Amino acid sequence: MSRRCELTGKTRQIGHRVSHSNRKTKRRFLPNLLNVTLTSELLGRSVRLRISANALKTVDHRGGLDAFLLAAKDNELSPRALDIKRQVVKKRAATA
Repeated sequence: MSRRCELTGKTRQIGHRVSHSNRKTKRRFLPNLLNVTLTSELLGRSVRLRISANALKTVDHRGGLDAFLLAAKDNELSPRALDIKRQVVKKRAATA
């Protein structure tokens, strides 16, 4: 399982660990990933995703999973999240 947020695409970053003597060695900065269950109101079911804590705050701020997916860019989403987005768009078009 990759260390990548399924909604925002946030992944690991590379940097330096700097010692007191100012020596620099490589290190990784890993995203704060959480396994969460989010509910889609349009689909009427819950979805398990592995997302970052920052993405979880953004989902809450935008008003839920459906609103987040409708506003998200397709190239940032994982294949699973992109499939959920297609289902949400299809269901939204059917109800409108």
